Amino acid sequence: PGINSGFMITQVTAAALVSENKGLCHPASVDSIPTSANKEDHVSMAPIAARQFARVTENTSHVIAIEILAALQGIRLSTELEPGVGVRAARDHLAPHVPLLEEDRFLKNDMQTVHQLMDDGSLLAAVQDAIKAQG
Repeated sequence: PGINSGFMITQVTAAALVSENKGLCHPASVDSIPTSANKEDHVSMAPIAARQFARVTENTSHVIAIEILAALQGIRLSTELEPGVGVRAARDHLAPHVPLLEEDRFLKNDMQTVHQLMDDGSLLAAVQDAIKAQG
């Protein structure tokens, strides 16, 4: 309500990353040009494709972190349903690191925190451990 924008900027960020990925997914091989004084008529451009792939995967991991951040907020606001074991473990692992969004604040740090917890494997480990413990 009021002047709070909530998760609007995170949505804009995710949309920008996805849009960048669309451009990066343009096949590098279609831009091949002859080299070696026209003796080599096809160059794969594999190094460019590899750099593009690395960028796409990094962007995608940030989009997933944003989605997890939004899901965490939704789960915290929902009092009618209790999440399943895996989702509950993810919520419990993230909760000490990411405060509930009750009024506007910069969400960059929250996005980076979730991304770091994904990147270091601790979020996945917490979920896997909870599922294994359930039996």
